[in-house]
Amino acid sequence: MPDLLPWAWVALGAAAVTIGISKTALPGGSTLAIALFASVLPARTSTAAMLLLLIVGDVFALISYRRHAHWPTLLRLAPAVVLGLLAGFAFLALAGDGIVRRAIGVILLVMIAVTLWRRSRPTTPSPRGNLLLAGTYGTLGGFTTMVANAGGPVMSMYFLATRAQVMTFLGTSAWFFAIVNIVKVPFLAGLGLFPGPVLLMDAVLAPLVVIGALIGLRIARRIDQRLFDRIVIGLTIVGAVYLLF
Repeated sequence: MPDLLPWAWVALGAAAVTIGISKTALPGGSTLAIALFASVLPARTSTAAMLLLLIVGDVFALISYRRHAHWPTLLRLAPAVVLGLLAGFAFLALAGDGIVRRAIGVILLVMIAVTLWRRSRPTTPSPRGNLLLAGTYGTLGGFTTMVANAGGPVMSMYFLATRAQVMTFLGTSAWFFAIVNIVKVPFLAGLGLFPGPVLLMDAVLAPLVVIGALIGLRIARRIDQRLFDRIVIGLTIVGAVYLLF
């Protein structure tokens, strides 16, 4: 078990609950969890440790929304996502913890900036068959999810641009991240990022992801989304700035 201070365990526990809630109720909310994990653990270790917990959350997302995926969209994304995953893997293999840590901070700030920009503009849907759109978002989504598990905001923008309805959005997103996260496991394992202490830590935190997912299912239609988003964005900015400096 990693030798962490009590405050660090509290931060990781809060992150685990946030992962569960984000998977079943608030897509994109996991950016706060990314910042918390990377603030407590070495950068590359945080990416690997969080991946296993995200997969636990993916199970609940699939149970809830598995029947609503739009498979042509997923197939159109596949080539670009693979390219992005390979680029992200090369970056993780070559970069040290310090560089990866700062990269995570930059990625989080960029994702927040783009998300805020998107929300400030009226939705301008693009044709579902736009291969350039799929290529751009797919490559960026693959890279960011491999390096920092931060592909959520990128892919959310893509699904909105393809005119996806709410349930289609949730179902397609659930299948996308379930598949991509499983594909990432052997890559990170090949880098030696799943030692025994990390697996044991995740075993302790996994029940909190389950609790968060169940909470998310209950509050999905009750929570004030705007307030929650503002809190998540604010705390994530603080976490990202901390990672940078």
